[in-house]
Amino acid sequence: MIRKAVGAIVFKGDKFLLVGKIKLMDMPDGPVDIPLEWHIPSGGVIDDDKSNLEAIKRELKEETGSQRFRIITELENKLCFMFPQDIRDRTGFEKQETVMFLVEYLGSGDDLKPIDTEIDRVEFVTKEELFKRINFEDFREYFRETLKLLSL
Repeated sequence: MIRKAVGAIVFKGDKFLLVGKIKLMDMPDGPVDIPLEWHIPSGGVIDDDKSNLEAIKRELKEETGSQRFRIITELENKLCFMFPQDIRDRTGFEKQETVMFLVEYLGSGDDLKPIDTEIDRVEFVTKEELFKRINFEDFREYFRETLKLLSL
């Protein structure tokens, strides 16, 4: 089975937004604590979402606390990856397909306070720091290619 998700490459000037994730929320037995992992704002598409655009706006609000974003475009390439075996066994999902958006943050930073308990912190980082913090090689490779194509 494939998990459908949305995600955003969020920038302000020459910096990129990352969220510090400390829980897996969509587990059959409820949330599971994990060591801090750095991600982009992202999450599963739910039944109430009427579109991918609506889903990313919801995820941005939940994970950052802010609505001060300008959605620039839905990117052509999806971010796709296989789940580790333990996640497959627990959820039944083999992989995830994430529809990605390019998003500009318009706020000053004072409104960045996660609503979801799965997110512990929200930070803007340089491109160099982005590649150091992202935990998964599939994500790093996607960002390398995408940021190059977007000239960011």
